[in-house]
Amino acid sequence: MKKIIVLFLLVVTTPCLAQKFEGLALTPPMGWNSWNKFACDVNEQLISETADAMVTSGMKDAGYMYINIDDCWHGERDSLGFIRPDPERFPSGMKSLADYIHAKGLKLGIYSDAGWKTCGGRPGSRGYEYQDAMQYATWGIDYLKYDWCNTEGLNAEGAYLTMRNALAAAGRPIVFSICEWGNDNPWEWAKNIGHCWRISGDIAVIFDGEEGFGSWSSWGVLQILDMREGIRQYSGPDHWNDFDMLEVGNGMSVAEDRAHFSLWCMMASPLLAGNDIRNMSNETRDILTNKEVIAVNQDSLGIQGFKCLKKSDLEIWAKPLQDDALALCFLNRGMNTISVEYKWSEHRIEDGLNKIAFNFGENEYNVRDLWAKKNIGTTNDVLKRELASHDVIVVKLSPQN
Repeated sequence: MKKIIVLFLLVVTTPCLAQKFEGLALTPPMGWNSWNKFACDVNEQLISETADAMVTSGMKDAGYMYINIDDCWHGERDSLGFIRPDPERFPSGMKSLADYIHAKGLKLGIYSDAGWKTCGGRPGSRGYEYQDAMQYATWGIDYLKYDWCNTEGLNAEGAYLTMRNALAAAGRPIVFSICEWGNDNPWEWAKNIGHCWRISGDIAVIFDGEEGFGSWSSWGVLQILDMREGIRQYSGPDHWNDFDMLEVGNGMSVAEDRAHFSLWCMMASPLLAGNDIRNMSNETRDILTNKEVIAVNQDSLGIQGFKCLKKSDLEIWAKPLQDDALALCFLNRGMNTISVEYKWSEHRIEDGLNKIAFNFGENEYNVRDLWAKKNIGTTNDVLKRELASHDVIVVKLSPQN
């Protein structure tokens, strides 16, 4: 009876002007999510071991913070309608697991769905938003991914607004990740509702291509990169365009993993590893923990990168950074190695949205290769490099004093 009374008070006293918790994602969230590698095969042991590995692998030190359990953790609702974890998969309960993760200096995320059922057929939050939000707060949850399966008849903005208000009423600061797949243009309405929003359907372990499933598809890295041109103005501190979870370490080549990670950093997307970090190769760990490339993603200006040049299979993506610096990503989209010869003095890069320009003919910049982790001269030199298929060169340009 006490739970029912508390829930009633939460519902009737929630202010109409409830807001999301501000300041939780001033830079894109970094962490790990279970779905890409494990799908519904999640349990307490996997999550606790992943938290251990987040610390011992150096990922926590590199900035990764969230351990996010995706779909299929759910058990049944109790007689009052409160959701419980699957007792066989999570025998110690979510509060105990959250305490374990918090003790390691990490944070715990969880998953639900705006519909009657989740994408994996577990109980969704439709009609139980306030109860679920209160349960998450009681457990000590720090991040909520909120999906869009089985939502017939719902208005997307209204459904996510309802859960935002429920989280606000529950009182615990929780990052709210909107996973609506971009169908209803969430970038146009979600800034004051969530901290990030998916811009596409699910990513696949494909660098360039599409994996069809009849009425829907999973997308390659390049397809997601190209999918939503013209929405970068909607992204920034505390409200990010989410290009989906990382597939680094799940089966693409090392070059493709490096390019995938670099592009997500350039786009200021949340960085949620999706591999088995308990058992990853040295190459995968080195990609995921490259602090210099991560710093491009985590730059305090929060500017999403943009394509500034395309010449056949070569693309150059630019991202202005704090202290008048600039990150550039040279991408080979093609299947053959290409020769890059970039004469800095012949180029001027302008971010019209943010009114920032870089004129290399007038100003000299130091050039640092972020994957080689070494300085490679200045913009008075010519960048010459052979760039392999589906690989990148990422440089940071810093103005000379």
